[in-house]
Amino acid sequence: VCGESGATIPCRETGCDRSFHLPCAVEGGCVTQFFGLYRSFCWEHRPEQAVEATPQENTTTCLICLHPVGDRKSYGTMVCPACKHAWFHRGCMQNQAIHAGFSSFRCPHCQISYRFLMEMLTMGIRIPRSGPSWEDDGAYEQLYERHSRCDARECLCPGGREQAEEEGPWQLLLCCSCAAEGTHKRCSFVKHSTTSWECVSC
Repeated sequence: VCGESGATIPCRETGCDRSFHLPCAVEGGCVTQFFGLYRSFCWEHRPEQAVEATPQENTTTCLICLHPVGDRKSYGTMVCPACKHAWFHRGCMQNQAIHAGFSSFRCPHCQISYRFLMEMLTMGIRIPRSGPSWEDDGAYEQLYERHSRCDARECLCPGGREQAEEEGPWQLLLCCSCAAEGTHKRCSFVKHSTTSWECVSC
């Protein structure tokens, strides 16, 4: 690709003596598969998508960047193998994979994951085995928090609304419908044997 020495990645096609540097692979239209045997292929022997669909009248846009894609399948243009209607630029798909991670990577159009994921891996898209990047900054942390206070009009607990015990009168029951409100058993005059409670709103 670049003509410099030190290219240690050979094309896996039998009889092909081409080799390239990993950073040069994309520029040269080579495909490196980041799974299984970690095979690499030059621009002549790289795998191609078997999907026969073609974009419609040059009006098809990449579902990720919303810019037009080419008028046919190519190294830089990809299509979802499941729905055959979703087209992407290779660079856009690689960025999507990096941010979505293995657990959330799927076709943005049809939401099919396994078939789409396997096709993209075969076509050289690197998908990290991590969670989505949008969960890294803790933006959704509050969704995982359990409600932990008594919301009765008058809380009778000597330790206050935040105190809760495993059992007894100060056991905290969460609403069995919404789980967004709670009460100590005694604060809502709930029987000791009661295990579920529903708030007034529900």
